[in-house]
Amino acid sequence: MNVATRTVTQALRRLSYAFAADGSHAACLAASADSGWYVESWRLPQDGTPAAPLPLPLSGNRSESLRSQLVALPDGSVLVCRHDGDRHDLVRLHYGETTTVEQPLASLRMAGLRLLPLPVPPEGLGPRTPVAVALGTDTRPATTAWLVRADGSAPEPVAQIPGLHGGGTWLDRTGALLALDRVNAGLVRSVVLDLRSGTTTPLLEIGERSNDRLVLFDPDSRFAMVRSDAPGTDRLGWGVLGGGEPLRFPECLHVAGMVLRPVALHQAADGPRVAVQIDHGAGSALALWRPATGRLDPVPVPPGRLGAVGHWDAAGLRLPYSSPDHPTALATLDVDALLAHGPVPNGTGPMPLPLQLAPLASGLPGPWRDTVLPWQPGEVRPVRTPPPGWRLDGSTPPGEGGRWQPAQSLELAGPAGPLEAVVYGGDAWLSSPHLVLALHGGPADAWRLEFDPALQRMAAEGLAVVAPNQRGSTGYGVAHALAIRGAWGGPDLDDVLYLLDGIAGQRAALGLEPPALFGVSYGAFLALLAAAHAPADQVARCAVVAPFLSGARLLAEAAPPVRALTTRLGGGEPIADARGPRDVLQLAHRLSAPLLVVHGNRDEVVPVSQSRSLRHELLRIGRIEGEDFRYVEAAGSGHEVLAEEGAAVLHELLAAFLRTGRPG
Repeated sequence: MNVATRTVTQALRRLSYAFAADGSHAACLAASADSGWYVESWRLPQDGTPAAPLPLPLSGNRSESLRSQLVALPDGSVLVCRHDGDRHDLVRLHYGETTTVEQPLASLRMAGLRLLPLPVPPEGLGPRTPVAVALGTDTRPATTAWLVRADGSAPEPVAQIPGLHGGGTWLDRTGALLALDRVNAGLVRSVVLDLRSGTTTPLLEIGERSNDRLVLFDPDSRFAMVRSDAPGTDRLGWGVLGGGEPLRFPECLHVAGMVLRPVALHQAADGPRVAVQIDHGAGSALALWRPATGRLDPVPVPPGRLGAVGHWDAAGLRLPYSSPDHPTALATLDVDALLAHGPVPNGTGPMPLPLQLAPLASGLPGPWRDTVLPWQPGEVRPVRTPPPGWRLDGSTPPGEGGRWQPAQSLELAGPAGPLEAVVYGGDAWLSSPHLVLALHGGPADAWRLEFDPALQRMAAEGLAVVAPNQRGSTGYGVAHALAIRGAWGGPDLDDVLYLLDGIAGQRAALGLEPPALFGVSYGAFLALLAAAHAPADQVARCAVVAPFLSGARLLAEAAPPVRALTTRLGGGEPIADARGPRDVLQLAHRLSAPLLVVHGNRDEVVPVSQSRSLRHELLRIGRIEGEDFRYVEAAGSGHEVLAEEGAAVLHELLAAFLRTGRPG
């Protein structure tokens, strides 16, 4: 077995998928259990054979940055844009006879730069054919466009237009007309950039003060899908551009509290067909939108998380997919077969939770639980085995003799309403000998029903894991997400303490130890606050990764982008209530449970000085390192210390500590 094969069979994390314009290849960033990130190029056969990933690791043990942007090219090579401050390096990666060939193309200096793949011309790619457009912004409110070729020649500037521009949808097959979202006077409007003349013209102006964006377009039929708040709320609409008919905004394309994302378009005999990803909470659903029928038809797929990007051609609909026991890979869907398959007969009903921990819903044991499609309340479509028309290629299997631990999505009662949680440990999770309450980072983030190597390692260690999406988490509507704006450690801490109290109380009745706490970044800050405020008999131990000590201390020490985000989210605003300041340093004397602190010494988001200050304070008040707490500083690691090279060792350390509580 060669090195390339060995690497790809161990890829446990994949992200930033991108499809070639012709659908022949895809690219993503990948990482194994104990390596840094590298680029993968996927060949997507049209004959029905499985998609095949090819790793493109860099020489000299170097890793790709998680911020690198990828463009998959039709020849299987990958265009990579690496960002380092205002410097953006463009390189082309492809596999040579024995190793990855890394071809530098150009370096551009701008405040920001992003790449858009160009359509493949009918005559195919020649040595001088542009393969991408680079859109750059500097300190002025202006956008510069360059044509990028893969032959090593300098990028060709073709336009400089006033204003900041996002989005990017091609309006033709030749790569001449590009729809962009222009931000101007507080509004977002779609404009057309003509790359031949370098000029722009208006495209969408639906209402006098509406925000209008083009999200999907078919150049042949001129069928378009748009997103606009002209109807009163931000929603999806459709129409034929230039067809003389007004845009329409059907009710079925607007589901309150859920995010609908058109991810791929396919022309069929009955007209355009659009695959729509529906995100709500921890999971994703899929539906088919056909203007000819005026319906949004649910497509039965296994519970998990879809990748918000796709490509649809004669070989099928391809989408990134992950679930707790399926590492991210590419799914190929025969949409007609899935629609014809319909609901799977329900052999057994939902299993009740042990001790009835205020459940609002429960899941079936095993990797795939019953799925209730949210736009048809009460209609259950359980999927426990891959339905006809569904295939997942490249998902890494566990080691020989092992298995990935499944998880389910449950709703638990919270102090202000139900809280969704991703739960490992089967239906007996509450009575597991050891249980971990895991808190996500962000705070504008959430646990998803997807593969997570750190949680997977805990579950493999025999730990039940409850990963809640407390207030402040995204995916549950504006009110839930903004509940902690200007109140870090407020409503979210209330939710965590409420869950701790309920779980610890019911475990005590069974003679079991209380839950342990685990948190990363913002979740680490929240876990430390919870450990300090909860009664001593409610927390068995606490492990935190890359914690900060308070919003104010983060503002004082972090880099400008982090300070700007913290200010925007109100992280530095104090909370005036009976609990007092949300400052871990002032509460260090109340941290009585065994504690493990892990921090990368090159953390670019939360400075390692935050954890060093906590260590010094613990020593100052008489805590003994190696007995009361353990401090681990990961050399060379950044903020994503649990996803970088050497992460597997930390996963092992965390799982063992959360099970035993021994810091030494």
